[in-house]
Amino acid sequence: MNTPSFEDRLVSELWAWDVRFILGSKPDHPPSLPPANLIAALTESREARLQLSLIPLFLRHPEFAVHVNLVAKEINPEYQLILKCFYSAAVWLEQKHLSRKILPDLFSKELGFSPNSNPEENLRVLAKRQRELSGLQINWLGTYQHAADIWLKEMELQQA
Repeated sequence: MNTPSFEDRLVSELWAWDVRFILGSKPDHPPSLPPANLIAALTESREARLQLSLIPLFLRHPEFAVHVNLVAKEINPEYQLILKCFYSAAVWLEQKHLSRKILPDLFSKELGFSPNSNPEENLRVLAKRQRELSGLQINWLGTYQHAADIWLKEMELQQA
């Protein structure tokens, strides 16, 4: 019998936390990783899809925000930007798509911008800052929106 890879175990853990962002199935056990460990493992994953799952994780579990600052200080510094930007994207996506403000803004000042009341504009500025700070010419805005779109479709399916 094949032993599941670490990445497969993370997907299973996401499903256990009711985050169906990546194709998988509901495990026959409750979540086994505490929120802080899950956030750290996803952030430090070598797979972009697992890193990106941070956005729907925070949208589904805004209560996990209490762990983000501590995790950001403890993870490998090369991954801190991913965590801070993807968490911040979840903040503005929550306001844009769910019209609520449960997730607190933890990093905009540190990332070098002053947010305003327009979540779409905040996402654009965040994407620009992530491109500048990471040096990666990726469409970060499209990346954030892709994560939100998949999560929103899954939420609609669950409610149907």
